Amino acid sequence: MIQKILVAVAGRGLCEEMVKMLMDIPSFQTASVTVLHVVAPEVTADAMADKLAEGGKILADAVKFLNIDPSKVNPRLKQGDPKTVVCEVAEEENADLIVIGSRALGRLQAILEGSVSQYVFQLASRPMLLVKDDVYVKKIKRVLVAVDKSDSAKQCLDLALMMVKDIDGGQLELVHVSSKPVDKPEQDPVLAAAVAEAKKYGVSYRCHTPKGKAGEEICRLADDLNADLVMLGSPDRRPNIAKSFVDLDRLLGGSLSDYVRVYANCPVLLGRTST
Repeated sequence: MIQKILVAVAGRGLCEEMVKMLMDIPSFQTASVTVLHVVAPEVTADAMADKLAEGGKILADAVKFLNIDPSKVNPRLKQGDPKTVVCEVAEEENADLIVIGSRALGRLQAILEGSVSQYVFQLASRPMLLVKDDVYVKKIKRVLVAVDKSDSAKQCLDLALMMVKDIDGGQLELVHVSSKPVDKPEQDPVLAAAVAEAKKYGVSYRCHTPKGKAGEEICRLADDLNADLVMLGSPDRRPNIAKSFVDLDRLLGGSLSDYVRVYANCPVLLGRTST
């Protein structure tokens, strides 16, 4: 399912570490990886030359750290606005997954400070794996998946099953935040299809049906269960004509995916489907 990964590197090493963890999973080992570093424009030619030299070193160090078969790595050093270049390269490379760092700024702060990950989160139509600057990237064993009836949540479940079935000791945590208490989580009608798929693949799983605000409960469970990765759907609600505009409704409203990307204490993978 994941054959092409785009990782945007900035010299901090967290995204590279995340990709290494992914490449330890058998289902990811055939994927090719585009390693992208974007250098913002400078006023003078000398300053630009220095930045490009620095960027080349960052890119070379990232490729060396990943230690992937050279035939499967495509290093790209680009000049421009990082926010738009990441989206453009994702389209050019037809990436199945974007891995990008995040400062986990709040919604309004992200707008005012020009957050790269927030911009890509708004405009990219592809699954994204966000790695916050303050998280510890761990070997992936325990994957928490937020389950609902959306296509993007189904996409996340399919990807999680593909990952966990190949992980020795892997564990799938299926979560449906309900407005009503459920006596037996496995009998929750929303989780029933996910449970059937987990059984079909022979994946170890547990079901959770907390009651409360979805974002808060997902983040709480991620902490309580010591999840290595949180996965949830984040459908793209806007028509293509609006792609050039920041989605203020999503940014300033109560977006579940936006809440989890800010407050989860582990990497977050957002499944994307157009609506």
